[in-house]
Amino acid sequence: MHRSDRTDPDDGLGLTVLASGDGLLPVVNGRVRAGRFLDAATGRLPTAVLGHEAASRLGVTSLVPARQAPQILVGNEWFTVIGILDPLPLAPDLDRSVLVGWEAAEKTLAFDGHPTVVHVKAREDAVEAVSSVLPATLYPELPGLVQVSRPSDALAVKRATNSAFSSLFLGLAGVALLVGGIGVANTMYISVLERRKEIGVRRALGANRGQIRGQFLTESVVLSLLGGVTGTVIGVLATAGHAVYEGWQPVIPLTVLGAEAGGAVVIGMVAGVYPSIRAARLTPTEALATT
Repeated sequence: MHRSDRTDPDDGLGLTVLASGDGLLPVVNGRVRAGRFLDAATGRLPTAVLGHEAASRLGVTSLVPARQAPQILVGNEWFTVIGILDPLPLAPDLDRSVLVGWEAAEKTLAFDGHPTVVHVKAREDAVEAVSSVLPATLYPELPGLVQVSRPSDALAVKRATNSAFSSLFLGLAGVALLVGGIGVANTMYISVLERRKEIGVRRALGANRGQIRGQFLTESVVLSLLGGVTGTVIGVLATAGHAVYEGWQPVIPLTVLGAEAGGAVVIGMVAGVYPSIRAARLTPTEALATT
């Protein structure tokens, strides 16, 4: 492609002409610096959108609405430039490309309508799953011919960093649960020692060992649940406050809050098993004889 028909026809400036659909930009997180991108109407016409580097090499640095749009020569056809893109970190090859509409490429550039590159946008935690099914989805007859490139280096580093921080936070959460469980168990054990007379009176009045175990186990669960709810409220407020301060949208999954309540109950049950069993083993005479 050339800016003028007076230039050397063999000098393509190292640029590539690509047929593109109108949904490309959201997939590659692209933005239009000037003009507009291809749509259903302009995709049928001889119009083009230039990547950041392509615009620089062709000398098209800006588009002024009040002036006639510049034209470039693609093959033997003139195309009107309607847009210039910002740099695309996720798809640097597009920076050196001239994008034309799918139907226009079929009509004027002998494009056969078969794509050679497909850009797919997926959640970061689903990249591997999507990559594994892409070849069979795009080319079921010969999936081995489909080459799936890995995410950009920046995305790979980001995912590795997130994984490291997630492991660190899970480790800290495990330590906090262990410390909390030991604290609850110690509190209930001390409670058993301090309430031996109460236990003896209840046993003397007819309470069986199962009822004593149930009492102390319930107290342990309630104690853990109150501590868990208090910690969750503090964590939610701190998260929301930091998000508001940074201008972010706070997102707190309800599943996490439900897991917190369930975890607190489990910790309370585990921590209260030994103290409740010890309390239930006290005989009335042994408990009442304690000074």
